[in-house]
Amino acid sequence: MFKRLIEKSLLEAINRFPVTVLTGPRQSGKTTLLKYLLEDYVYISLESPDKLLSVKSDPRGFLTRHHQGLIIDEAQNYPELFSYIQEIVDEYKDSHIVLSGSQNFLMAEKISQTLAGRAAIFELLPLTYQEYLSNPSLTPIQDLWHYLFNGSYPRPYQENLPINLWYDSYIKTYIERDVRSLIQIKDLSQFQLFLKFCAGQHGQEFNATAIANNIGVSQTTVMHWLSILEASYIIFRLKPFYKNYKKRLTKRCKLYFYDTAIVCHLLGIDSPAHLMIHSSRGAIFEGFIISEIIKNTVAKGNTPQCYYWREHSGFEVDLLIEQGKELKAIEIKSSMTLNEQHQKGLNHLIKVIKDDAIITPLIIYAGNETQYLGQIKVVSWKDLA
Repeated sequence: MFKRLIEKSLLEAINRFPVTVLTGPRQSGKTTLLKYLLEDYVYISLESPDKLLSVKSDPRGFLTRHHQGLIIDEAQNYPELFSYIQEIVDEYKDSHIVLSGSQNFLMAEKISQTLAGRAAIFELLPLTYQEYLSNPSLTPIQDLWHYLFNGSYPRPYQENLPINLWYDSYIKTYIERDVRSLIQIKDLSQFQLFLKFCAGQHGQEFNATAIANNIGVSQTTVMHWLSILEASYIIFRLKPFYKNYKKRLTKRCKLYFYDTAIVCHLLGIDSPAHLMIHSSRGAIFEGFIISEIIKNTVAKGNTPQCYYWREHSGFEVDLLIEQGKELKAIEIKSSMTLNEQHQKGLNHLIKVIKDDAIITPLIIYAGNETQYLGQIKVVSWKDLA
């Protein structure tokens, strides 16, 4: 069993709010976590046709009987239930109902319509490296490239499943089950090709026009498919940092996958050794670090204020984290060896915006020792937490 960082915040919300919502990608461990934390709650999954039919036959009666401690999994499969939940929690002030689901766009729509102000909302993303190390039954992977190749979904570790086989099945199941149920795909091979092109743009500025031209669909279709992947927690977009410098900055978002193993699988990377020499090695490591920071922030119930910074002149910084007047400026390097060039972007950023924000520079790298490069702290990927 993995110790999840979200546990404390989630339990506090469940005790304080009549409704708590837990979303996240399929297989991120939502059901396992809820059953572990809430052993005395009644659990029902609306993925099961007979359970769904049973709830539909008398939703008001079902909620009235169990409102003091109820987990409803895949709640988006019965959208009308949200209105009944609103009615029950308004009537019974001792209600504690937990909703979970993997299709955030459907959940978010119904919550905003019926449960606004009544529900606390959390996201459970795949494992952080810190969470991965928390399972006492596993011999932990200490090598960076082996860990990135194996990915951060808990199930393959818990059940000792073959990585390539599990991820192949995960991608196919996701396409067949979720995407087909949400968008009309006439040619499934086009969407599969779209996924591969997205993997190819991992860590790069997303170019919808180029992808649309390459796979033979409209740019509107590409953006729609992208939004589905984003709402399903497969990918996320990192916005550029504007402030008063937008005339010198690029306007495109950068694209990242939450899970490194999905990228490896889509790119045809077949081993940790292959990953170490692959041209996408740096982008995959960069995405891993940014994803780790986002996961840690989300686990505390906060919204990450993360950006990247790039001037047309070529200067760039991989990640900016905005905290009021302070900016944490982070360079991410997949090298185990440091040199003066690694701080060029940070030094230029400090020079350009030093009068408008307090800059805390940082380098995160693939080495194993936390140290200093001049005045800049250099943190090992292992010490990120």
